[in-house]
Amino acid sequence: MPEHCPCPSAPSLNSSPATVATAAIPAPPESFCRSCGGPTSDAASISSPPPWSDSSPPPAYRPLRAPAINAPTNTNAIILSPVPRPLPVPVAEPPYHFEVPMKRISSPDDIQRFNSSSSGRHFLGFVAALSDSARSRKISDPISPLTPIISHLLSVMETLDKWIDEIPPLPHSSRYGNPAYRSWHEKLSDKGISLVVPLLTSDELGPAADELLPYLLDSFGNPSRIDYGTGHETNFVAFLFCLARLGLVKEEDYTALVTRLFVAYLRLMRRLQTEYCLEPAGSHGVWGLDDYHFIPFIFGSAQLIDHKYMKPKSIHNPDILDNFSTEYMYLTCVAFVKKVKKGVFAEHSPMLDDISGVATWNKVNSGLLKMYKAEVLEKVPIMQHFLFGSLIKWYDSQIF
Repeated sequence: MPEHCPCPSAPSLNSSPATVATAAIPAPPESFCRSCGGPTSDAASISSPPPWSDSSPPPAYRPLRAPAINAPTNTNAIILSPVPRPLPVPVAEPPYHFEVPMKRISSPDDIQRFNSSSSGRHFLGFVAALSDSARSRKISDPISPLTPIISHLLSVMETLDKWIDEIPPLPHSSRYGNPAYRSWHEKLSDKGISLVVPLLTSDELGPAADELLPYLLDSFGNPSRIDYGTGHETNFVAFLFCLARLGLVKEEDYTALVTRLFVAYLRLMRRLQTEYCLEPAGSHGVWGLDDYHFIPFIFGSAQLIDHKYMKPKSIHNPDILDNFSTEYMYLTCVAFVKKVKKGVFAEHSPMLDDISGVATWNKVNSGLLKMYKAEVLEKVPIMQHFLFGSLIKWYDSQIF
């Protein structure tokens, strides 16, 4: 698949959000094979917007409302930054000195300190490695047998989902913030240690429960504000990173972490968000990708790399979303956005619409990794809630 779009005026993920044009021209639906994604009609390719050319340039996108409140201000820096690459997770060695993790970030200087540290580099490298493990894989693709650790984590997701049934939403007139969520989260706090302890396979690792638990508790939203956002999602990945630091999950487990565990986590979070009307933390999602999530777009774009038929513009085809949103996280997220947001897609999700004009999923994935670093890991309002202990260290001189 060519790395660059042959059309000279096609938009790039590296283009400024203010100047990238929309490709959201509706196309008539057609039938697609549920196995490979190819069209079953005689059409040579997916029905999609006509290619852009210099002779018929697309009109510049003019949203009817302002884009996401926290739209980026450092677009050029993101364009020029290197694409984050996978890094192996250094396994901690005894003697261990576990500690209850704490918040440390309160200023841009703290952000710079973290992202330039070994902890920051290896954490971002872990996200990139997880993304790489999902490359060109459907959710239903067979994987190696699940380890006991991953099987237990999947059972944890099932348990947390059952608690929603046991603690139904209360009558509530507000759009956001059903108070029943506080009861759900209180139960998580009460029973959380019993969910973590089975992961620790030796007496030597037993004390790590106190360090792991805060990451787990912070992975599902804030009970005081009754909200959820990319910071909570990042703490869930930090929880998995800590398990990797302890050697409890290994690189060969990464595909299962993405296509089994993270899929289950995303499914659970969507139910929590809808049942308890969780408020989007911050403003309304990073760059307007989603009110709550960022990472499934990274993993989901990796899944679609080198797909023979589905391209970034395919998100505008309803038949594609209907048939494949259960197989690819990126499509799962787009389908959810279209379900909960009404109106013209280009107006309520301008960034997703702009990204759909990118030539290849490889470019989308690379751009999203850079955006995640710049718009999540380098933002004080998000990272001020991130936790540091012995496994994700704050002091660079003590790292690994």
